[in-house]
Amino acid sequence: MDRETEGTLLALIVLILLGLEPVVIKANPVNPFAFASLSALIASLILWPVILLSGRAREIREKPAELRRAFLTGLFATAIAYSLFSYGTRLSTAINSAILTRFEVFYSFLISWLLLRERITGRAVASALALIAGVFLVVAQGKRLEILRGDVLLLLTPLFWQLGHAIAKRTDYNPLTIATLRNTFGGLLLLIPAVATGFAFTKLALAEGLIIALTQSLWYLAIARINLSKATAILTPAPALTALVSIALLGERVTLYHLAGLALITLGTLAISREEGGVRE
Repeated sequence: MDRETEGTLLALIVLILLGLEPVVIKANPVNPFAFASLSALIASLILWPVILLSGRAREIREKPAELRRAFLTGLFATAIAYSLFSYGTRLSTAINSAILTRFEVFYSFLISWLLLRERITGRAVASALALIAGVFLVVAQGKRLEILRGDVLLLLTPLFWQLGHAIAKRTDYNPLTIATLRNTFGGLLLLIPAVATGFAFTKLALAEGLIIALTQSLWYLAIARINLSKATAILTPAPALTALVSIALLGERVTLYHLAGLALITLGTLAISREEGGVRE
């Protein structure tokens, strides 16, 4: 099997996992803080043997100064982001969760422009507007716009993912080491509010921990084999898979506004993913 085929298959597995994740979170019966903390710690327990057996853990001892950035990645991308993700999904729907968190590509574009001084093109602006219009359709559902707390939390989730990613990009560790430390620090930080609000165990946290570990690991393996824009394009139908599973298992309803919003978000995502990087003068 050639590398292109391997990368495509890995990205398809990530697509399936991302489609299932909002349904798993929505079905969670316990405190969202406890669920998020336990899921992250389980993910870290899965990833630690990988970096230990591969010898990658040595870089932690060799570059201890990078631990600060790894901690901040865990704070933003796991502790804060997964708290928002878990609470937002509980207060909203799995379908809204899957669609609204695809807004991540907009934050990625915005942070790259503001912090990395990458050029902004007319096509990028049009793509961003398509994303915003898609989010508006999903949230408003053809009615007067009401700001629902769950949807606001879901829209904030990818912002903190991207802040964590921006720090991770400046961290001189292997991506799998970063993923391991991110979940370790994030899970431990989440233990504090989890215990304060009532820690509880659920088998779904095991499933979510496995999803987190696999999606992070397989994504890095996929983009090492295929073009990033192709990998991003493969992931864009994830909300459609979430919708199918949510209808079957949770009895949720898909509206025309969901479909129209998903179409605009998908088009905007695909267009932005094909933008070529460049630094502003």
